[in-house]
Amino acid sequence: MHKQDVEKMLKDGKVVQLFPQGYSMYPLFVPNRDMAVIAPVREVRVGEVYLYRRKNSILVLHRLCKKTKDGLYFVGDNQAEIEGPLRESQLRGQMVGVLRKGKKIATNNIIYIMYSRVWLFLRPLRPVISKTIHQIKVLCREIRHGQ
Repeated sequence: MHKQDVEKMLKDGKVVQLFPQGYSMYPLFVPNRDMAVIAPVREVRVGEVYLYRRKNSILVLHRLCKKTKDGLYFVGDNQAEIEGPLRESQLRGQMVGVLRKGKKIATNNIIYIMYSRVWLFLRPLRPVISKTIHQIKVLCREIRHGQ
């Protein structure tokens, strides 16, 4: 689906599904496996994931981490650096679910809500957490292949 089609469908009140690109929202999304279910924006709340258009016209799917009088501030789940301020007019859609291996996880699911809050709280520690997880995965691969 073309990005302009996504924006038009959302503007027309439709819900769209798309594969997020890259690893900025890992571990929530694994590229080419998990899909985001995006609906028109209902309300703007910290902790929610939004599809927005950067000034350079790139569409981005990140989590709102702060809302001030200056604007909105976003961060990817696999990032520590905050982006902003952005304007509400840059928002195109709001994530309402994740499709993972054929199963839908709604954003009002209690487990998803707990994950979102804890992961947002841990933002300053994400580089250390990500590096540790990567090292554990490498070690596990080495152990498996060494046997």
